[in-house]
Amino acid sequence: MFRSVSPLDHNLILTGYIGPGQVGIARRCAERLRIPFIDFAARFEERAEMTADDLKAQYGDARLRSVESDLVAELTLARGSLIHVSGQVLQYGDRIAALGATGPVFCLVATLDAVLTRLHVALGARYHNPKERSLALGSLRREWEIRSHPGIQEIDATDLDDAALIGLITQRWRDLTGVIDWRG
Repeated sequence: MFRSVSPLDHNLILTGYIGPGQVGIARRCAERLRIPFIDFAARFEERAEMTADDLKAQYGDARLRSVESDLVAELTLARGSLIHVSGQVLQYGDRIAALGATGPVFCLVATLDAVLTRLHVALGARYHNPKERSLALGSLRREWEIRSHPGIQEIDATDLDDAALIGLITQRWRDLTGVIDWRG
């Protein structure tokens, strides 16, 4: 599917929702693969000089989508990188196809029970506030809509600790792209 001569040809696009530690897992995968790590949300905040929520509140949805689209277009030029991006960002236009053309898109998933447990831990006392819980579940629902797109590689993280999950992600990327542990 993605096989080529050079390991630098392929990105690993990581999305989905398993809990608040996902950025750390993505970063550790990039370290294990010895490839650059690109966090879409951090790049967005650098570019916009504010969070996505603040930009949307101040300038509206059209400006938010414009900045996202510009950044996605820029990231399609990256090669040999792990790109962590939310499923909500990938949902618009041809973003999945554009980034998916640079490498496989892995969506981390977990059972609803596991996700609710992780939300409970992450939100603490706020979990008992119906409004806070509703916002978190709405975000989860939007994040998981990405799963319906063809070509998305799902990885079930329900019963995996961080080390096992990182090992599975990196091995699946190597298997799909034909990349071996090429940097030692």
